[in-house]
Amino acid sequence: MALFSLKNNLQLATLKTLSLVSISVMSPQQTVQELFRTADCVCFDVDSTVIQDEGIDELAKFCGRGEEVKKLTAEAMGGNMTFQEALKKRLDIIRPNVSQIKEFLDTFPIHLTPGIPELVKILHERGVDVYLVSGGFRSLIEPVALKLGIPTRNVYANRLKFFFNGEYAGFDENEPTSRSGGKGMVIRRLKEQHGYQRLVMIGDGATDAEASPPADAFIGFGGNVVREEVKRRAAWYVTSFQELISSLAIQTSFDMN
Repeated sequence: MALFSLKNNLQLATLKTLSLVSISVMSPQQTVQELFRTADCVCFDVDSTVIQDEGIDELAKFCGRGEEVKKLTAEAMGGNMTFQEALKKRLDIIRPNVSQIKEFLDTFPIHLTPGIPELVKILHERGVDVYLVSGGFRSLIEPVALKLGIPTRNVYANRLKFFFNGEYAGFDENEPTSRSGGKGMVIRRLKEQHGYQRLVMIGDGATDAEASPPADAFIGFGGNVVREEVKRRAAWYVTSFQELISSLAIQTSFDMN
């Protein structure tokens, strides 16, 4: 029995030693997994990641311009045009006014991706700061943040502009999330302002993948839609949030031992 116990202790000590080995000797996927398990900040994309829909597509559909905008969204997320170009083209088609935005928010339910409430809750319990960084619209994303217990100050997204009569007047082009590379700009600022050492970006699109670096790691998410270019670029690609939850659970179990 003593020999068996000694063997178990040696095995455990070996595992703990291996866990401290520099991530530089790990495979790319193992490196990302280790960074996620030890992250001090996690940033999520929203459309087709935190929620099951593309918010701009749903708004377009609500305004009667669904098919035209959906095609442009697919091109933008596949990296076939600059993000700001795609955003402008889509909004010029929709031209949503204040009353339409309000009615959309009042009638369209939030479809959270399965597992995201639990994952955000676990991250918060571990003391990890969680942000929503999106090329979507702040007015549509703040309700999602509130539902997940994420402070609205942790939301970085685009702002729509309206004339005094409520008609569409464009979008704030000074928001970094309105252009290609904007998510990386947000992440760089977060690291500078808060000193995050292990910041992980999670998302389904090209703008998410290009945010790493400056993000320390990128996790591709294909739980709602699989984008082959993003899948190819991601060292760790998951198709459900349960995979991330399980990854954290493994570490928690290891720490308890």
